[in-house]
Amino acid sequence: MAGEVIYEVKNVSKRYGSVVALDGASLKLHAGEVLGLVGDNGAGKSTLVKVLSGAHDADGGELFLDGKEVRWHDPRQALDAGIETLYQESGLAPHLTVSQNVFLGREKFVKGFFGKLGFLARKQMEIEAHHDLEEVGIAVPSSNRSVSQLSGGQRQAVAIGRAVSWAQRVIILDEPTNHLGARQAGEVLQIVKAAKAKGLGVIFISHTLPHVLEVTDRVVVLRLGKIVKDAPTNLFDGDTLVAMITGTITELPSEKSK
Repeated sequence: MAGEVIYEVKNVSKRYGSVVALDGASLKLHAGEVLGLVGDNGAGKSTLVKVLSGAHDADGGELFLDGKEVRWHDPRQALDAGIETLYQESGLAPHLTVSQNVFLGREKFVKGFFGKLGFLARKQMEIEAHHDLEEVGIAVPSSNRSVSQLSGGQRQAVAIGRAVSWAQRVIILDEPTNHLGARQAGEVLQIVKAAKAKGLGVIFISHTLPHVLEVTDRVVVLRLGKIVKDAPTNLFDGDTLVAMITGTITELPSEKSK
């Protein structure tokens, strides 16, 4: 059962020159909810993600986190407020270990004199990274293994696990199952469910519609910068979701029968 509204977008607009990327987009994300964000290329998904994550400033509209209006000037502000974003490229550093990647940018130092000299608490980070990844269902052989030694699916799982373990309120996943096999994609979807169980609000962007239908509670459809549908996932099937994305239909069968 979804909880309170934790992140809200009201009438957000964004232009790039003469191109309208977002046109009055509004949505609400609840705690413990997985919200699917779908649409064709150019629909405005990436722009909306960048506004939500602080990468781009909106031209108009409002953002609210836990009921308080916020305005991000850079992604660091959104991160500090508990909003983690994983883009299509995972952003892992292949030459570093799993634990070093989990703590990248948030390194822990030994206490006392040696900490002041910049000595990292490597063992502590390895233990904590292994625990954090296990907590969201990621089985990595060793947290001190180099990321370059992991399979593509394991790398993606580590990237998502890192985001889930650090997120405090919201996690935004942009095409997290892209280029993964069926088994690896299934593991990633389990991590998404673990994030929901932690009470996080999850925004799940994907072109793989069966994954959207499997893991989300609600689906928001974007077309030409506008949100054209916001409805519970159980009102969609594969055909109606495709038809709504392409504009073949504007109402769901269940809505017509009312």
